[in-house]
Amino acid sequence: MAIDPTPIDPASEGWALVEDAGFIAHVGPLHIRAADGAYAFRAEQKHANLIGVVHGGMLMSFADRALGETAMRAADGANCVTIQLEMKFVDVGRLGDWLTVHPGVVKRTGSLVFMRGEVRQGTRLVATADGVWKILRRKPG
Repeated sequence: MAIDPTPIDPASEGWALVEDAGFIAHVGPLHIRAADGAYAFRAEQKHANLIGVVHGGMLMSFADRALGETAMRAADGANCVTIQLEMKFVDVGRLGDWLTVHPGVVKRTGSLVFMRGEVRQGTRLVATADGVWKILRRKPG
């Protein structure tokens, strides 16, 4: 598949790099936009599956990170871990796409955060994500 010829300059549109020396460093870079809590990445060749579109595992990793970080903010900074994540793949992510997700908190209890998000390329829906994060500990304070 052809790479989208429409370049985006993340910094000029309010996007900042997600800093991570772990797994995300291997599959990223990912970006966050503080103004609305959205996350994004540019689909590259390294994200492709055998048929040349974005691998579902990349979309799941992207959603897991974005929803997980948002869950931790909803838990007042406490560490959270994914205990359930469901993805529905609606369309393909193409190489060159600028894919975004706007994570949303559905509900927070004393020990769980329920999350939802839609992965999109512009207005085109690529996938939906629903999950539950376990709050491991409260932030000291």
